[in-house]
Amino acid sequence: MVSTGPLFVHHSMMAEDTSATAQRLLMEGRRDAAVALIESAAAKHDPHALFQQGLWRLTGDILARDLPAARMAFRRSGSLGHGEARLIDIALTANGSGAPANWSEAMRLLSGAVAASDPHAKQLDMLLAAMRLDERGDPVRLPTIEALVPNGSVRRARAFMTPDECAHIARSAADLLAPSQVMDPRTGRAIPHPIRTSDAAVIGPVREDPVIRAINVRIARISGTAVAQGEALTVLRYSPGQHFKLHSDVLPHVRNQRVATVIVYLNEGFAGGETLFPHHDLKIVPNGGDAIIFDNVDATGRPLDSARHAGAAPHSGVKWIATRWIRARPFDVWQGPESV
Repeated sequence: MVSTGPLFVHHSMMAEDTSATAQRLLMEGRRDAAVALIESAAAKHDPHALFQQGLWRLTGDILARDLPAARMAFRRSGSLGHGEARLIDIALTANGSGAPANWSEAMRLLSGAVAASDPHAKQLDMLLAAMRLDERGDPVRLPTIEALVPNGSVRRARAFMTPDECAHIARSAADLLAPSQVMDPRTGRAIPHPIRTSDAAVIGPVREDPVIRAINVRIARISGTAVAQGEALTVLRYSPGQHFKLHSDVLPHVRNQRVATVIVYLNEGFAGGETLFPHHDLKIVPNGGDAIIFDNVDATGRPLDSARHAGAAPHSGVKWIATRWIRARPFDVWQGPESV
């Protein structure tokens, strides 16, 4: 390792220069030249070029979207020592983007990253070790679920997540948080969300690491659904005065409806911020780590008026929650929250 150090540094510097050159070519409108440069460097086993190739295949912005090809590029880049590519490869392998989910392979890759002294991989490994998971990444034991209303359409799972798991979810989304917005159907532009004033972030497949994947599987188990039915986990942060007005989670004009919702309270240390179900005269006081599960539709698929709910603003402190909307059938998280 010592003898190859200078060679690795020299190669890394050249790779970064190649990536910078490719970005300059793109800014100049020379897309074909940028693609040719990256593909040539990738063919020479340049880990940074392979990483860039993977990103382009993942997003579909420069190259046509091809998730299996993106996975292959990240795998090759990670094997050549690119730490971020290795972590993305682990995440996509665990959550099944571009290929069937393979928990055992994700754990093998994670062990390799831990052996390479990757600090983020070590943190993931410690969190996973504290979870009670079987060889498929499924929870060995689930918390008790209690009905909060007579018909059982609103339920709670106490201590659903540990403080460390809650902190990991919040950290994973912190740099993505932005004011909640929706698309104006008249102009096609992003506008402030009309009923939600919180900051929001979506933890998509690239950030759905094995810890978050295991939590999403746990969410599926307590809601009696398949993990593939869930939208990407969304994190919401409410500062004093920010709220979520009374609303329903069902979507208009979709063939694959949101049949259930799971909300996990990620922290404590704030006042207010209750979840309100006016039809049931129910006020749920948030408790860090607890999850609430509620049905959005009845047995025939019709929206339940009783599922309309609101998030009260905290009076002091900041409230963090994670929400997973669950569809009637498998949902492709790469297509966005309005997919049918």
